[in-house]
Amino acid sequence: MPARKIASRADWLIARREHLANEKALTRALDELREERRRLPWVRVDKPYAFEGADGAVSLDDLFDGRSQLMVQHFMFAPDWEEGCMGCSFQADHVDAAWLHLAHHDVSFAAISRAPFPMLEAYRRRMGWRFRWVSSHGSDFNFDFGVSFAPDQIAAGVAAYNFGQSVPDMEELPGVSVFVREGGEVFHTYSSFARGPELLIGAYNYLDLTPFGRNETGARRNLADWVRRHDSYEAKAGASCCCAA
Repeated sequence: MPARKIASRADWLIARREHLANEKALTRALDELREERRRLPWVRVDKPYAFEGADGAVSLDDLFDGRSQLMVQHFMFAPDWEEGCMGCSFQADHVDAAWLHLAHHDVSFAAISRAPFPMLEAYRRRMGWRFRWVSSHGSDFNFDFGVSFAPDQIAAGVAAYNFGQSVPDMEELPGVSVFVREGGEVFHTYSSFARGPELLIGAYNYLDLTPFGRNETGARRNLADWVRRHDSYEAKAGASCCCAA
């Protein structure tokens, strides 16, 4: 945490304007990066992936729900886990608020996990989420998109994550992937792993504006130091929703 400095309003304004120049430079750089992302080539998805959802068997094409674009959250939930990943749950807490706007901008959303659908549905209901969540249990989908790893891959140290930049030490890891449907075909356009999907976590963006920031100073130096599933936080005296009056 940076040392605290107390300044006059005039001195603060000078420092803030200097910081604003850096913020504007970053905004322009991000605009260029986003344009570069849109120029990435597409890869045709030829494998007929099958999932199980609330309406039974569905295909990757079905997940578009009549729209041309699809965003997938690779949600860590292995078949033998009792509940979904805490960090993935933190990210998923931000989906429902955005979903309506995405749906009206030609983008569908689905979370996909390897756990059987009844386990996903029970956890979704526990968390109160409304977004679509399907099971890829028995499918190659998670393995093909680099977020699930077989025990022999892990033991041999050959399982590559985040485009080969690191080797996982667990069977499930997080990510997001984006697909587009055009001319009756489905294409994979983008994937992001590790810290890449942090930009989808609105709570982080709020914290990044505060003087103490994310304050992830525990043993893990990441969200595991403080984030809990939203039904697992201990109630604090005086804490209430700002609209609960």
